[in-house]
Amino acid sequence: MTSEPRTAPAAGRSLGAGLLVGTGLTATVDEVVFHQLLHWHHFYDRGTSSAGLVSDGVFHAFGTVALVAGVFLLADLRRRGDGVPRRAWAGVLLGGGVFQVYDGLVQHKLLGLHQIRYDVDLLAYDLVWNGLGALLAVVGALLLLRR
Repeated sequence: MTSEPRTAPAAGRSLGAGLLVGTGLTATVDEVVFHQLLHWHHFYDRGTSSAGLVSDGVFHAFGTVALVAGVFLLADLRRRGDGVPRRAWAGVLLGGGVFQVYDGLVQHKLLGLHQIRYDVDLLAYDLVWNGLGALLAVVGALLLLRR
């Protein structure tokens, strides 16, 4: 991939593909680590265990589709020689960070679909979860705005 955009559409496609990869990667890591390996929560914890498992499956499918679609788009840009790595990386960081902050604030707090963990003081978990997401998003935004 080239270091500077050949065309504005290529720069936009690089960013869009990166956003998909970042969102999909973050969703997949969340699903695999916190839902499946640690069993801290399901995507939807306000119903039965079966509803939680089905919601995890739908969430995992969403993350996988976003990740695979983004990787295919990046591969196509690379094949064409039109990719813009800085924009793609900015998208990965922005997509992952914004998704994580959305998950932590909207899904955890506003909608109450689930919490990071149960039966513990959530403050430290919330600060780390949302702080890491915000850091990723800020680094992505700075990378995007850098000339």
